[in-house]
This record gives sequence, structure tokens and C-alpha cells, in this order.
Amino acid sequence: MDPTVAITGATSGIGRAVAEAFVDAGAFVAVSGRDGGTVDRTVAALNGADSADEEDGSDPAGTAWGARADVRDEFDLERFFERVAREAGPIDVVFANAAVLHGAPGEKPVDDLSYADYDDTMRTNARGVFATIREAAPHLAADARIIVPSGTVAHDSTPGMGAYAVSKAAAEAVARGFAADLDATVGVVDPGLVATDLTGKERARDPESVAPLFLWAATEADDDDLDGERLGLREWKAATR
Repeated sequence: MDPTVAITGATSGIGRAVAEAFVDAGAFVAVSGRDGGTVDRTVAALNGADSADEEDGSDPAGTAWGARADVRDEFDLERFFERVAREAGPIDVVFANAAVLHGAPGEKPVDDLSYADYDDTMRTNARGVFATIREAAPHLAADARIIVPSGTVAHDSTPGMGAYAVSKAAAEAVARGFAADLDATVGVVDPGLVATDLTGKERARDPESVAPLFLWAATEADDDDLDGERLGLREWKAATR
């Protein structure tokens, strides 16, 4: 049976790349984001309505479906996961990807943060992960996996990363807490520095290049290695070479 995958923050960057990879692998992929129009365009592209697919005549192996959901609002997430379960049954993979970074990377020192930026970052990146997993939990398949993306800023002292670094450390703690208390496998995946709207790094990896890492973690990595733990490029390459 093809897996059912739910992804928050799936309209750009790593979330979009992982959604594409899961559709190509034959999954039913439920995507969400804050902007409904962007979600609709993402779903259309994932289902083969973009120009590239039209030119070569190919169709995706899986199916995409989407709905607007803001991870700052637990009621949005409650409705989203209820609809995913109605559309496709129990959820096999949850990718709690939605995140924000206010300001340019490296230019937001902690001592210069506004309370508004701090609160919104934590509400999205940390509480949003908590709400995503909590609202998904009633709809999970028996062997479900939940993936929380993170980075070195969560545990290394990095100047100017402000609330983003704090929120990622908190998101990892949320993942560990759910790993201890849920039957599902919950783990953190660190893809290294990736060029996205958040990082803006020109010399970073493309999101598409790290999507296979997330697929591996969500479908093939050993449960004991993932549950409550952190996996990254080194572990993926060692397991798949």
C-alpha cells in the first residue's frame, strides 16, 4: 500500500522538494501552508499540471492534495489532519517542516530581538511543531514516523541567529518528548545548510539534493536510530552507499 504523507510548510524549499520526492515515489501527499493560493498551485504542480510534465507527457506516480493550514493555529491543524485522514486513511509519515526566520540569517542577535519577532518565531517553529504532532497523533498509522527538521544552530552557538536558533533547539526537545510518549517513531533530521527562502545561502545545497535524506529517514532508517534521536547526511550516506 502506498504511504500517506502529511507535510506542513510544503509550498517551498525543503518541504516542497520532499513533497515532490514522495509523490514521485507513489505516495499520497497532503501539503499545507499559510497561503491557500500557493497551496493550490503547489498541488497542481505536484499532480503534473506544470509545463515540464506537459512537455514530456509524464505523470507523477503518486497523488498530491492540499489545504491551507497555519501551524500557529491548532484548530487549522486539527481540521487539516482530520481531512487528510478522511481523504486517504491513517497517516504514515508526518513532516513537521513549517518554519519562519524573521530578518536575514546572521543579522538577528538575541540581544536585539523584538518581543514580537521572538514570540512569532517560537509560536511557529517550536509550538507549531508541538501542535502539528499533537493534532496528527489521533490519525497516525500503527507504524507511523514523524520527522522534525533541524540544523546545527540548534546545538552550536551561532552569532546572529537569534530566535531561530532558540526555536530549533526547542523543536528538537519537542520531538524527543513525543518520542518518549508516543508509539510512533519521532526523530530529528539535519540536512546541513540548504539554500531556501529562510537561509538565502547561494553556496548551500539545493533542497532537491537533500530530499532523499528525508525519504530515507521516513521510510528506511532503523527505528531505534531515529526515535528520539538526530540523523543527518553522514548517517544517510553510510546507510545507503
